[in-house]
Amino acid sequence: MKRIPLIIPLLMFLFLKSSKAQDKAAKFEDQLPEWALGPFVRPAGVNPVISPDAKSMFFDPMSKQKIAWEASDVFNPGAAVKNNKIYVIYRGEDRSGNGIGKRTSRLGIAESTDGIKLKKSQKPVMYPDEDSQKEHEWPGGCEDPRIAVTKEGLYVMFYTQWNRKIFRIAVATSRDLKNWTKHGPAFHQAYDGRFKDLKCKSASVVTKIENGKQVITKINGKYMMYWGERFMNIATSDDLLNWEPTLNKTGALELIVTPRKNHFDSDMTECGPPAIVTDKGILVLYNGKNKGNSDRDTNYAANTYAAGQVLFDLNNPSKVISRLSKPFFVPTEPFEKSGQYPFGTVFIQGLVYFKKKWVLYYGGADSRVGVAIYNQNDNL
Repeated sequence: MKRIPLIIPLLMFLFLKSSKAQDKAAKFEDQLPEWALGPFVRPAGVNPVISPDAKSMFFDPMSKQKIAWEASDVFNPGAAVKNNKIYVIYRGEDRSGNGIGKRTSRLGIAESTDGIKLKKSQKPVMYPDEDSQKEHEWPGGCEDPRIAVTKEGLYVMFYTQWNRKIFRIAVATSRDLKNWTKHGPAFHQAYDGRFKDLKCKSASVVTKIENGKQVITKINGKYMMYWGERFMNIATSDDLLNWEPTLNKTGALELIVTPRKNHFDSDMTECGPPAIVTDKGILVLYNGKNKGNSDRDTNYAANTYAAGQVLFDLNNPSKVISRLSKPFFVPTEPFEKSGQYPFGTVFIQGLVYFKKKWVLYYGGADSRVGVAIYNQNDNL
């Protein structure tokens, strides 16, 4: 009788362990509390919906030559609805360097009539240019867009400016999602410039469903967003362009959500797509990063990014009503666990209400774009 190589039982063990973990995650998604959004299901056979393309060329103002602007990786998409189509604006990286943060990022656009089949444009819609934001965007570029729209049809995009010194939340606006006006860092004017050099990321402006459309709304008379990478904070605005972070009684930033030891979000609680007003409160979907040491959640791999949800009080938006103890969306697919960030990543940023469905776009392992869908009754 032939001996079975040891590697085969080992592979079978790992496969069964992985399958059990996926089943466990799926089971939790089906048992989400009433206030949470989901479960989100990946459509069969469609992911990733956007992949790198070395044939996409454009003239780069920095190098003064044509380059393949999305040849290396595409990920971390925002999304919006216009004229009964979904538009996905995603981050594309060229091959100008090696390692995360070492290349230049630009924002590309793709459109879809069903949310699944996407047609990309060959040129980016936003990039480091010879413009007023040069000092903030050269040479790192424009990263990680999050998009929402006002009732009047003005699209507002929050993105990260990266000059390889300081990363900042910046604001841009558009009427057509293709031609954008850059307005610069969101916090530059707040408190007489106190936070103009604050390292900050990830802005989730508050929206609501109104007449079947997801639109930016005001809370207590002001526009509001949740923001932050290692923590969550609130910022408010009168014009959607200039934002003021909230402070606590000591004058420091008010940290309303922070990492939890031995949870999937033990290292980071990074804001995801636009927040949503529901009949239960203000719902924020976020990206939790697991620590790599003994403080991590051992149910998930070290350094994994998985997605969580937290509900805030509508009348007191800094007060947490409830928070998921486990992620509602975890890396399970091969493209989510191989690529530029192989520890396992589903990084959620784009969420749109489309034909009575919630369509969620996410980055897989900082290298591809995926989609998941939640079908629900119209109860918002």
